[in-house]
Amino acid sequence: MSGRERVARIVEARAFQNFIIAVIVFNAVTLGLETSTRMLAEYGPLLHTVDYIALTIFVLELAAKFYAYRAKFFRDPWNIFDLLVVGIAVIPTTGPFAVLRALRVLRVLRLISVVPSMRKVVTGLLASIPGMASIAALLALIIFVAGVMATKLFGAISPENFGDLGTSLFTLFQVMTGEAWPDIAKEIMKEAPMAWVFFVVYILVSSFAVLNLFIAVVVSGMEDELRQDIREEEAKQAETQAQANKEILDELRALRAEVAELRQNA
Repeated sequence: MSGRERVARIVEARAFQNFIIAVIVFNAVTLGLETSTRMLAEYGPLLHTVDYIALTIFVLELAAKFYAYRAKFFRDPWNIFDLLVVGIAVIPTTGPFAVLRALRVLRVLRLISVVPSMRKVVTGLLASIPGMASIAALLALIIFVAGVMATKLFGAISPENFGDLGTSLFTLFQVMTGEAWPDIAKEIMKEAPMAWVFFVVYILVSSFAVLNLFIAVVVSGMEDELRQDIREEEAKQAETQAQANKEILDELRALRAEVAELRQNA
């Protein structure tokens, strides 16, 4: 076994992956503690040291993967994601790059690439983007139409909420989230009693119909990802079984040959 194969076996081992997960979680805790002025004043040097140790471990891990996989390293999108996240943390955080110090917390996102279940969720979410884009366009169209209607209907009654199209779009987005919409509706209904029809229909269409489509598309994407994983697992099992059957058949042929030879000698 070559050195690259040994390194690849180490970085792919479950124990090594669990170690990296533990380092990421521990580093997340230290980064959270650094936001406390009291903790930073008392244990600042220790927290910074732990942070540098964690960063060193991440850099060594990526170096080991690059040594083991070489060009194949860049074929895996998760390796590129890890490289970008760790690379941001390596950039000096002094001078004009001081703002990048706040981006060190992005290292915590490496849990997504390390934990298989999280990776499957994100993969399913990314696979749902085309469908989500269509639904987002539909939602934007509904909000725009409702914004124009609300501006014409309620602009004079409540100019602070529907005085112009921009204000109306923001107010309708707020109404779609369910935030304070009864207060807005009641204020308008003092002068337009039938205004509740507009708000009820808008909320039913935007919140209960369109937004639920987002959930349906995401769930569908995750189900497709799960089915793909099941197919790959079945293919691996079939390949393993075929290999085992081939070995059994080879042994049987060898035994038959030995028996035939013994009979001839007898």
